[in-house]
Amino acid sequence: MVSSPLFTANLVAIACMALVALAEWWQTRRTQRVAKLAFGPSGRPAAWARGVPVVRVLTMSLLAWGLTILLTEPPQVAEVEPAPEASKHVLVCLDASPSMFLEDAGPRRDESGKYQQRMVRGGEVIQAVLDRLDAENTRITVFGVYTKAVPIVEETFDKAVVQNLFDGLPVFSAFEPGPTQLSSSISDAIEYARRWPDGSALLLVVSDGDSTDTTPIRAIPKAISDTLVIGLGQTGQATTIAGHASRQDADSLRTLAGQLRGTYIDANTRHLPSDLLNRLSIIQPRVAEGVGLRDAAVLAVIVGAGLLSLLLPALSLWGTPRLDSLSGELA
Repeated sequence: MVSSPLFTANLVAIACMALVALAEWWQTRRTQRVAKLAFGPSGRPAAWARGVPVVRVLTMSLLAWGLTILLTEPPQVAEVEPAPEASKHVLVCLDASPSMFLEDAGPRRDESGKYQQRMVRGGEVIQAVLDRLDAENTRITVFGVYTKAVPIVEETFDKAVVQNLFDGLPVFSAFEPGPTQLSSSISDAIEYARRWPDGSALLLVVSDGDSTDTTPIRAIPKAISDTLVIGLGQTGQATTIAGHASRQDADSLRTLAGQLRGTYIDANTRHLPSDLLNRLSIIQPRVAEGVGLRDAAVLAVIVGAGLLSLLLPALSLWGTPRLDSLSGELA
């Protein structure tokens, strides 16, 4: 008969409880001889300290139970098998213009004294969205938008492929040089979503807004249920590139978000708010199926080890009766 990890852990915990209880009983008998020397005329520790043996028995049992589970229960690695047909989609319109590679983004300077690239900062912000996607039922499509719209990744479930685009890869080299046609390119890119079911897509626009294109956005496909326009780059200080000053144009990005019936977020120094992410229809966190056995074991180890580590300093500081109570007994 093969014992389950839970059955084995319960046996170990019971054995540990009995062994520690026996040790505590034996320790109590031994300390009775020097009790008055240690605790004063009463020969008893502080009132709270009298329950320490019970706490030690319980915490050691918790530790034994949790560690046994972690040793005998292998971690469950979920192999996600993508569904043949996706029910959800994310369409990313990534500004691929050269200004996205300027280093004026991020909340703080790194050790070299420089800010992050706008593109790299965008990858950090997008990661919060990617982490909440259901890889089984969601596909990600990325369009580079610069002088025109160019599909870079089409309907992939591999988040790592998307994340690699934000690691400083010079995406603009795939385009004909010229002024950034942001609005026109986004209008062309979102046409791709017309093949998807209504309300099944999230549109993410990642840009610094450095564009003179004022072309209105055409009709938005019904597939797009939510839109986030993520702004990158300093808003108050410009950086020179190709003979002109570039900075995040918050006003034009707000206007763009309004035309797309979405929300503009200045993500240059802060991440996307959790409450905003939770409102997005296609990436709402799923309800947990319950606490797993290994999760309970980790919690047991943390609680047991934490309480056990606090006992020694607590006993050293407050384990003996207070001086005023001792003086009262002597009187």
